[in-house]
Amino acid sequence: MAGLKFRILLDSVEKTEVFRDILINDDFNFEHFYNTILDAFGFSNDQMASFFVSDEDWNKGEEISLMDMSFGQLDEEEAPVEMNSLLLKERIENTKQRFILVHDFLSMWIFLIELHEITDEEVEHPQLILEVGEIPPGILDKGHKNLEEMKFETDRDPNAEDFDDFNDFDDEFGNGQFDNIDDYDI
Repeated sequence: MAGLKFRILLDSVEKTEVFRDILINDDFNFEHFYNTILDAFGFSNDQMASFFVSDEDWNKGEEISLMDMSFGQLDEEEAPVEMNSLLLKERIENTKQRFILVHDFLSMWIFLIELHEITDEEVEHPQLILEVGEIPPGILDKGHKNLEEMKFETDRDPNAEDFDDFNDFDDEFGNGQFDNIDDYDI
């Protein structure tokens, strides 16, 4: 067993640098690592997420998803591996291994993760060993917009008098044409 020291950077449009260094055992699975990252940054674990094995240029490779997202894919198509079934050490290919974590596919929180050190230290529980920067206040509360806040625009005014008469279909069936049909006659 080895200890893995990762630096996890929150990718954000904000100008502040926010990252955490975590030490975790290489025998832990990706789901445990995911929950450790969420705890370190103060995120809730009520959203979908995926890790992506990355190369040195931060290109996404293999997906490691939180849940089975195969959606009945054919056998020849490979479904993403689930986090709880894959140990960290199974995807460590080099001493500078990189991963990308996407948390909450609607808000698209992106974490850039790089392995900084492999130690002989035995790690029973993940450890937050360095915390730099704060997540800007209120940013975690924004999450998904309420439907009331969302604005939909159209060229038609729903309050206009002719809106009720609007009909995309030019057909011979008008309003009330089927009023005489009894539900049981069909």
